[in-house]
Amino acid sequence: MEELAELESRQTQILRRIAQLELSILRPSNNYLNIQIPATATEERLSAVLVDGGVKDFSFKRVPSDYYDWAFEARRDVLGAASIHHLCKSIVLVNTQASSDITDCSDRQNSKYYVVVVQYTARFSADTVKNFLYTLNNGKIPKKRFNLRLAPEEISQKLTGFEHNGVTCVGMKTDIPVILDEAIVKLHPDYFWLGGGEIDLKLGIRTSEFINFTKPFIVNCSGS
Repeated sequence: MEELAELESRQTQILRRIAQLELSILRPSNNYLNIQIPATATEERLSAVLVDGGVKDFSFKRVPSDYYDWAFEARRDVLGAASIHHLCKSIVLVNTQASSDITDCSDRQNSKYYVVVVQYTARFSADTVKNFLYTLNNGKIPKKRFNLRLAPEEISQKLTGFEHNGVTCVGMKTDIPVILDEAIVKLHPDYFWLGGGEIDLKLGIRTSEFINFTKPFIVNCSGS
């Protein structure tokens, strides 16, 4: 057991070294000269949206192109996140059993689509969201009318304006209701990371400000 623990410790150290090397390779001249990479149009637009929405404590970070091939520990280190549990994602869900007259997101309580923000380390439960929406509508809509599934990638991109791995619930093309996993609200410190509108752009934000900005439903919809 001690040998296994030592091997895991060494592996973690190696992953951190790799993350540091990748970042230095990504922009060595910028680190050396202490020059900021110019913000892209996406970063500028989303920053303006956040500021207009009263958000003050947020930041964007550019990551290497192979970021999603890395272990969670390496991703944590390159972002400077507090833990691997502070790494989150936004996924677009579609209610495949919604009645034929429910085609958009105009009704937050009974929307055709939802964006759910969950931790990468958590196991998302669609059934929990189904039960939440059923209760939210006071049981007036049959439970069989709720069946949340991952929206096809082309639908997600059409609704949000962001491609796979770049999806964020800030500045979306469509005002899709947001569901925030309760586990994220309980994180300490209360600052988490999610997609930033581009595949290699990540957004860090204070949880309380995210909640004030997106007005999400906070649901216990995952497990470890």
